[in-house]
Amino acid sequence: MASKLPLGETVGMALSTLRANRLRSLLTMLGIVIGNASVITLVGVGRGAQNLAEGQLSNLGANVLFVVPGNNDTRRQGIDFPKTLVLEDAEAIAEQVPSVKRVAPQITLSEVVQAGGLSSTASVNGITPEFLPVRQFEMARGRFISANDMEAAASVTVIGPDLADKMFPGGTAVGRTLRIRTQPFEVIGVLEAKGAVFGQNQDENAYVPLSAMVSKLSGRDPTYGVSLNFISVEARDGDSTGAAAFQITNLLRQRHNILREDDFAVRSQQDALTIVSTITGGLTLMLAAIGAVSLLVGGIGIMNIMLVSVSERTEEIGLRKALGARSGDVLLQFLVESLVLASLGGAIGTAVGIGTVSLVALVTPLPATIGAGTVLLTVGLSGSIGLFFGVVPARRAAGLDPIVALRSL
Repeated sequence: MASKLPLGETVGMALSTLRANRLRSLLTMLGIVIGNASVITLVGVGRGAQNLAEGQLSNLGANVLFVVPGNNDTRRQGIDFPKTLVLEDAEAIAEQVPSVKRVAPQITLSEVVQAGGLSSTASVNGITPEFLPVRQFEMARGRFISANDMEAAASVTVIGPDLADKMFPGGTAVGRTLRIRTQPFEVIGVLEAKGAVFGQNQDENAYVPLSAMVSKLSGRDPTYGVSLNFISVEARDGDSTGAAAFQITNLLRQRHNILREDDFAVRSQQDALTIVSTITGGLTLMLAAIGAVSLLVGGIGIMNIMLVSVSERTEEIGLRKALGARSGDVLLQFLVESLVLASLGGAIGTAVGIGTVSLVALVTPLPATIGAGTVLLTVGLSGSIGLFFGVVPARRAAGLDPIVALRSL
């Protein structure tokens, strides 16, 4: 089975054979082209989804914990926010938890806002001055809500840039009046663009002093007091988030007299990142597996075409063996043909996949990307598939009896 022909000559013969049958070679490569392009495109899109989710989570602020009312069961069942988190809880966290730097309680309502003849529905948030540094928002124009605004329950509001463009097109929003429900609020500032988090555009929100929210919009519950939708908590540094979550949990369990299941939950940005990474990683793996099936189908196509080629070239194989070619020479030639088909198809498919990923990143908000390691792995895999599926036809060609083969001449 050993080969005595130089490798260069064997490769040249294989390439000449493939060039002589260009259409068949192109159709044989098509499965590998589609498989490689599918793997690279799907992996790139999956990574883009992960990058998008992580980028949105980073907009929530650094070292931030979120305390939300209700336990996991009530939230999974879609039950409305239970009134288990109140303003006094936020004040206690700020005063008694040493690993906490700032606390920003928040009440959120969906309200109709009006300015002139324009109206829209926006998320109106009752917040405190600590909201700005905790959530790392920046001011574009005007000023943010101050402690004096809180004490006076002032009818002032700070709005996102998209809401400003929508309600005050072609003019400055600062100093204008925005009616929330039926109450007039003076716009004192416009925020810098922040982007969306899980599909919710933060740039269309309005922010009012928490005291004004309670006195003029949401009201005070006679039983629970000032109920909150959630509390944003900034830990002193990244290493303190775990300690802060533990201390907040213990404090609220004591305040709520909890003996068994909590009526609140503490979530960190890292928890959300872990969940998102797990989901998007699994999605990317699944998409890659779907693309790998296309590669497998392409490999089977190569094997089938090469088997047909062996049958058609029986006379050629018999003549070569009669002239002194060894079985190893024939085996190597057919393996090289399979490898060239798969590798060239893999290279074309890779180029198509990279182009598709770049196009997705260009025309959609999804930051699709593909790493060099994935590209090299995919090209190597396509070449390996060519070798693997080329073995059967190559062995069949190498095993032909030259006498039997020459009888068909």
